[in-house]
Amino acid sequence: MTERITDQAMKVLLSREQISRRVSELGLEIAKDYRGRTPHLVGILKGAWVFMADLIRQIDIDVTVDFLGITSYGAGVQSSGEVKITKDLDVSIEGRDVLIVEDILDTGHTFKFLQEVLSVHQPRSLRLVALLDKASRRVVPVRADYVGFEIPDVFVVGYGLDFNQQYRQLPDVCVLRSRSSV
Repeated sequence: MTERITDQAMKVLLSREQISRRVSELGLEIAKDYRGRTPHLVGILKGAWVFMADLIRQIDIDVTVDFLGITSYGAGVQSSGEVKITKDLDVSIEGRDVLIVEDILDTGHTFKFLQEVLSVHQPRSLRLVALLDKASRRVVPVRADYVGFEIPDVFVVGYGLDFNQQYRQLPDVCVLRSRSSV
């Protein structure tokens, strides 16, 4: 049985229109930066798949895609700090321009882990695009190369992001609050 927040309340933080405009801008930036090359986008499952699907449609150069499953939250609202791979890459990234596509850059633990794991495979370059950046929660000194939005330290759902596998289908990014304790 899935755990639910009772009496949850949601407030739209980023509307679907804001997201659409910013994703379009990110696509233009990435296409400009990678013109003449074919970047290999690696979407981090499960949260980034909606963002990645919209993003690749805004990049007007050839790209290839793959997915990597990572978990660090479990069923909670705070990162556990322990990062695990749940699905590995399907193709080699050796000598390729790799662009990691993340839903949210929070403490930095996940991205640092990804940098270490993927660098072993000797990509030509390794960069990060994050839809959301919670810079105020950074514990590990990492930064995204492309950022959609910087957001405050709130728990968000929607546009692929979830709480305990719920709310991914929401078209906006919403702050999930609870009137009773979680």
